[in-house]
Amino acid sequence: MERISNYEKLCDQWAVKFLNMDHKVLLEKLPELKNEGNCFTLYHFDRKYAISLCTGEICAMEDDEPVTSTEKLNIYTLLWYAKPKAALTGQWVPFSGLPDARPFVPAFQKGVIEDFAAAFSGHGDALAFAAEKMGGIRLPHGDVGIQLSGFACIPVQYLFWEGDEEFKAQANILFDAGSTGFIHVESMVSIATEGMIRLMKHAGVTSEKRGFSVN
Repeated sequence: MERISNYEKLCDQWAVKFLNMDHKVLLEKLPELKNEGNCFTLYHFDRKYAISLCTGEICAMEDDEPVTSTEKLNIYTLLWYAKPKAALTGQWVPFSGLPDARPFVPAFQKGVIEDFAAAFSGHGDALAFAAEKMGGIRLPHGDVGIQLSGFACIPVQYLFWEGDEEFKAQANILFDAGSTGFIHVESMVSIATEGMIRLMKHAGVTSEKRGFSVN
């Protein structure tokens, strides 16, 4: 008998929640959300998704790859938590500068920032290539600085500095200070992680526990 993970069960619960949301209000709160017949569509990073207006389920629109529970939960929580009249500020801050982020900062630093730096150590060119494939905007910060669209309303900046004989590679990830008007701060962790995973995939960089290699 096939086992269903807790995350998959949670996604099923969110699908029901979505069906009970006020869809007119959703379209007003999130202009990036488009009504395309029997579904709403939006982009999460470089991938287009459809949320069925009949079942609440989420699928990819332009490829046949499965949609992970993390991708689905990022989308569902955006739809649920976005506040009316939420807006970006143009002020970029590290994760620790977001409201209510403090309990999650150590895990974010170790599990996202440090992993991002380690993954691309010695592979800055691969990072730049991956960012270009994802439609990223190059930034004049770091050895490689890029801005990606987690969602249209949640841009994310990935900054990378190559290491040398004395210092390990360094990285940082910045968010617009107004981002948490659209989503719970805890979801910013999974959004940043999803962007990192996609950069690694496009760059051909893989992670095996605490070791990294290029395919």
